[in-house]
Amino acid sequence: MNNQNEDKFDIEAIPDELAERPQWICWRAEDRDGKTTKVPVDPTTGSFASTTDDRTWTTLEQALEYVVTGADGIGFVFTATDPLVGVDLDDCRDPETGKPLEPAPSIIDQLDSFTEVSPSGTGYHVLLEGELPDGRNRHGTLEMYDHARFFTVTADHVRGTPMSINERQEALEAVHEEFIVSEVSDGADTVEANPPVTESRQQSLALEDEELLEKARYASNGEKFDRLWRGSTAGYDSQSEADMALCCLLAFWTGGDAARVDQLFRQSGLLRDKWDEVHYSDGSTYGEKTVERAIASTEDVYDPSSGNETSTGGGQTTAAQGNSQDGPTSTTERTVSGTDGARAAYLAEKNQLLSERVSALEATLEQKNARLEELEDENTALRESLENCAEQFEDCDQSSNFKEATDDRDTIWKRMKKTISR
Repeated sequence: MNNQNEDKFDIEAIPDELAERPQWICWRAEDRDGKTTKVPVDPTTGSFASTTDDRTWTTLEQALEYVVTGADGIGFVFTATDPLVGVDLDDCRDPETGKPLEPAPSIIDQLDSFTEVSPSGTGYHVLLEGELPDGRNRHGTLEMYDHARFFTVTADHVRGTPMSINERQEALEAVHEEFIVSEVSDGADTVEANPPVTESRQQSLALEDEELLEKARYASNGEKFDRLWRGSTAGYDSQSEADMALCCLLAFWTGGDAARVDQLFRQSGLLRDKWDEVHYSDGSTYGEKTVERAIASTEDVYDPSSGNETSTGGGQTTAAQGNSQDGPTSTTERTVSGTDGARAAYLAEKNQLLSERVSALEATLEQKNARLEELEDENTALRESLENCAEQFEDCDQSSNFKEATDDRDTIWKRMKKTISR
C-alpha cells in the first residue's frame, strides 16, 4: 500500500469490525540503517503516533484523508479492550506470482478469518476475534498481537478467505501451540523466557503495559523516554545506541524481565527488521543481545511498593530519584558493566546530555549575537540621523545668513534709487 490512493485502495473491503472503531493511524516508510521502517503517524497532527496513546488515533475517514498527501499508508491499533487479534505472516508470499509459501497456507486455512496481503506483498495479515494465549507471541516470521501494536491495513483481500472478522479462539490457540510454543521449546530462541521472579519484578509484571508506559512517560526523564519510544534517535550517533538507551529504560521499568523488554520494544517506533536478524555466532539476534546487555547494565529497577529506589551491586549503591515515579534519570546513575553494549549506552547517554547542553549554549549565543546586531543597527541609524540633522542645521544657518545679506543689499539699492530720483 505504498503511495496508497483511492484508486488502488478498496475501502469496502475493510471489515466493519475495524472500520467502525476510532483506532486508526497512518504510517510513513523511513530508512534507518539501510532498512525500511514503518513509522506510526498521527493523522491529525502529522507527528509521531503512539500505540498506547489514544490521543494520537482517529477515525478511518480522517486517516484516509491524511494518507492522500501526508503518509504512505494507514494502520489499525489493537487495544486490550477490543476482541481483535492480528496474526502477521512475513516472507511467505511470492510478490511476483502471488503464490503463498509455507507455512502460510496451513495457518490461513486454520484461522479462517479475514486475510489481506501485506504492504510489501511478501506476506499476509490475518485478523480475527479471540484472546492471545499466554507466553511468547512470536517465532521466526510469525507474530501475533492483541494490544499496543498496529497493523498496516491494505484491504488487499486474499481471495477465498472470509470477508469478515470471525471468532476463532480454538484455532488461534492451535496455531500458537504448533508454530510458536513448539518451535520455541526446541531451543531456537535464546532469550530467557522464564528468568527468576524477584519481588520487585513480580510487582512490575502485575502492571499492564499501558500503565507501565504511562508511568515511564511521567517520570523525571519521561520526555526522553517518550522521544525514544516514538522512534526519535536525536542526540545519538546511531540508532543502535538509541536502541540500547530505550532498552535500559525498559529494563528498569520491567524489573529486568527480558521477555517483557523485548515485547515492549517491539511496540516502539525504534523497531526495525534488524531486531530479529541473527548477528552472533551463538545464534542470538541483534534484539536478543541488546536486551541482554541492557539488563546487565541496569543495577536498579522500579519497585512499585517503595517510595525510594536504591539498589546495591558490586559494592556500589545507586539511588534513583526519591519518588517511585522518577525512574532512572540517566544511564550514568547505574552501575555500568564491562560489556560493550553497556559502555555504548553510557557513552550515548553522556553524549546526549553534552549535546543538549551545547545546543542550549549555542541557542543562547545566537540570541545574544542577534541582539548585538540589532543594537549595532540601531546605533548606526541614530548616527546617520544625527549627521542628517547636523547637515540640515548647517543648511538652514547658511540660508539665513544669505537672506540677511540679500535684504541688506536690497535696502542700500532702494536708498540709492531714491537719492537719484531726487
